[in-house]
Amino acid sequence: MKRLNGNRMRLVVVGIMAAIVFSGGYARADFTFGEPVNLGTPMNSSASDTLDFVSADGLEMYLTSDRSGGYGSWDIWVSTRETIDDDWAIPENLGPTINTNQPDFLAYMSSDNLELYFTSYNRSGGYGIDDIWVSRRTTRNDPWGTPVNLGPEVNSSSNDGTPSISPDGLELYFVRRSGGYGSDDIWVSKRATKNDPWGEAMNLGPVVNSSASEAFPFLFFDGLVLFFSEERDVTLRPGGFGNADMWFTIRASFNVPWGVPVNLGPIVNSPSLDCNPRISPDGSTLYFTSERPGGFGGMYGDIYEASVIPIVDLNTDGIVDAADMCIVVDHWGTDYSLCDIGPMPWGDGVVDVQDLIVLAEHLFEELPGRPINP
Repeated sequence: MKRLNGNRMRLVVVGIMAAIVFSGGYARADFTFGEPVNLGTPMNSSASDTLDFVSADGLEMYLTSDRSGGYGSWDIWVSTRETIDDDWAIPENLGPTINTNQPDFLAYMSSDNLELYFTSYNRSGGYGIDDIWVSRRTTRNDPWGTPVNLGPEVNSSSNDGTPSISPDGLELYFVRRSGGYGSDDIWVSKRATKNDPWGEAMNLGPVVNSSASEAFPFLFFDGLVLFFSEERDVTLRPGGFGNADMWFTIRASFNVPWGVPVNLGPIVNSPSLDCNPRISPDGSTLYFTSERPGGFGGMYGDIYEASVIPIVDLNTDGIVDAADMCIVVDHWGTDYSLCDIGPMPWGDGVVDVQDLIVLAEHLFEELPGRPINP
């Protein structure tokens, strides 16, 4: 679409979007973060606890922990709830089919809830020190089946782990410790269909990966935003706030490269270690692991959550109105990050009607602050 110009056209667009608001349209806004809150017990313990992911329907929370009652030094656990309004139950160990007497950790589930990808240390039948495995179940109520190694196209003689899979099941993101640009890099393996084997893993390249560490990848459920963090005790990316920070990168579609990573900022990144970012399915909550003071203890610290707060006051005058919509119109069709606020909080790589709908939903609201995107 050609860029829109002129006050008359601006007013027409503002009027159309206002009509969407009053007719009950729905939208999401750009984001900053609320103050991080420790999840408390039973998710956190005096042992080491880190969140793996929340299922796409929001009813299962998987975590890695070396708490008592497990089978090895690190095990995978799951907490469930009946509805998204209920409290999380006490985590239960996934049992000896998944967990061994060696570390088993950092799992991720497919969007249909029937495949569990996870990392396993020195498991029999592997190719390296850490390998990625997958377990399957026929229905949500069935137990997880015997894990299968993903094979030599994904796993190498090095450390390969922390899997995260795209919503269509055709892209697998993970961390490899050798052959890249730094101490840890993010790689991707692809396949044509879910019935095909995984293809040869490829490094994401120097835009995402650096001479520092890129670890703990998490692909959001729309497949268009990739969160990650640094590892502990390694070279850090410039522009951070502490001993390992959290970052994200976006792409406009599955067919374009990932953009330059952006730091999640000092509200959630502290002088301590902050890592392993995970986002709730609705995009409203950031979960992460932190060694900041005040936790229960253990290596990597505790699991925290921070609300994702919508911000659409683009000109920072304290109210969302026609002036903000005019800023969007003036950058129509570009990737200007200030205005790229829809349909999810982090945008989609282009300023278009999705962003106007977001603004329209918040017309005349008083919302302080600016978006996290530069």
